[in-house]
Amino acid sequence: MLQVLHSRLKQGYKTIDFPDAEPALPEKFLGMPEINPAKCPDKCATCLSICPVDAITQKHKHLFIDLGRCIFCGKCRDICPKQAITFTKDWKLATTKRDDLIISSHTKEKKFNPNPDIIKLFGKSLKLREVSAGGCNACEADCNVLETIGFDLGRFGIQFVASPRHADGILVTGPVPQNMKVALEKTYNAISSPKVVIAVGACAISGGIYRGNEEVNNGIHELLPVDLYIPGCPPHPITILDGLLRLIGKIKE
Repeated sequence: MLQVLHSRLKQGYKTIDFPDAEPALPEKFLGMPEINPAKCPDKCATCLSICPVDAITQKHKHLFIDLGRCIFCGKCRDICPKQAITFTKDWKLATTKRDDLIISSHTKEKKFNPNPDIIKLFGKSLKLREVSAGGCNACEADCNVLETIGFDLGRFGIQFVASPRHADGILVTGPVPQNMKVALEKTYNAISSPKVVIAVGACAISGGIYRGNEEVNNGIHELLPVDLYIPGCPPHPITILDGLLRLIGKIKE
């Protein structure tokens, strides 16, 4: 026992200071994309053809990127000789409205629109039941790591629970294959109202790379009333944590 205590004291304080301090992001981190129309005068649309998930569209000669579909592969950035599309280090990607995930060159700084009812109900304590609805375990892993000492999700009053009967809401990952649809709906119905629904990752939001396949439901957008969208493939743990904290009012603009 003394050896264990000595090892723990030697470890020191390991929990990150976020949100009080800027997070340390990896060098290759791809955050909020930016579109520079001045660098795209000929509108070649090469980026549209290279996108594996059809996240980029062009309307009236303006480019639009759907963050709900984007898998942040960076192919659009790499193929453009003039770098009309770039990716910033901005990790604040979560939003409460699906339409807010569609950005263009005209998009100003994206603001999070909190729900005051959710903050009032769950601002001090939020218990979530996570459902992996056909996910590849990448989004699941980045959610699970939030409970480690490095992030210590519990210090904000947020915890993952084993039973939907003990939960205030449901956090879903994966594109929802047909074999998981009933299980997902039963889990949702087992949670007492009022409750929150969180979609994490491109698959849960739009179907991701599986979108359009007859065996999946293209995420939960049309199945459940979503309160929080956290895009990415997978989203960085900081992006997930930032979204959760904004949902319950721990981070304010």
